Amino acid sequence: MFKSDKIGRRKFLSGASALAVAGLAAPAIAQTAPEGGGSVRHNISSFRSLDWHPYFSNTNNGAILVDTTSRVLHFWNEDQTLYKLYPTSVPMSDELTRLGRTSIVRKVDGPSWRPTPSMKLRNPEWPDYIGPGPENPLGTHALYLSWTYYRIHGTQDTRKIGRRSSNGCIGLYNEHIAELFALTKNGTQVLLI
Repeated sequence: MFKSDKIGRRKFLSGASALAVAGLAAPAIAQTAPEGGGSVRHNISSFRSLDWHPYFSNTNNGAILVDTTSRVLHFWNEDQTLYKLYPTSVPMSDELTRLGRTSIVRKVDGPSWRPTPSMKLRNPEWPDYIGPGPENPLGTHALYLSWTYYRIHGTQDTRKIGRRSSNGCIGLYNEHIAELFALTKNGTQVLLI
């Protein structure tokens, strides 16, 4: 009897461990707000869903909040019926990080890339131009901000997401930037904190 109790406990503990691991592996990043507001289920990672009120006076044209500390991008559509949460890459250093308010001024499907003058100084071996395609550092889509050289864009190098790894831009997985690209428009307000 004692032996079967031990096996029962062992099975219970291994079953509970399997459920915990399965819960950690479940993707819950991009979410839709429930009807009539209410709470949105938190992401299973360290990201937490936020309310737009402390950051924006309204959500006209939609609103994007980029938290460079948590390395996450929040998006609310204009009527607040849709809320999305995406993991990001952020600038490598504080010197490369620009914080504050801006907006989307241009959207490009299949962007080309040119390194900034400061990038070329740091990395003279980099090419002067890369056209659209699988080698492009901007990934499949780019949202150009009103700040010169700053973008929210995709990346072919998925190892960068969740890290301080960019030269100033905010990077997303290509599938996430494609989704955000479809949800935003020129004039969408952006706040980097």
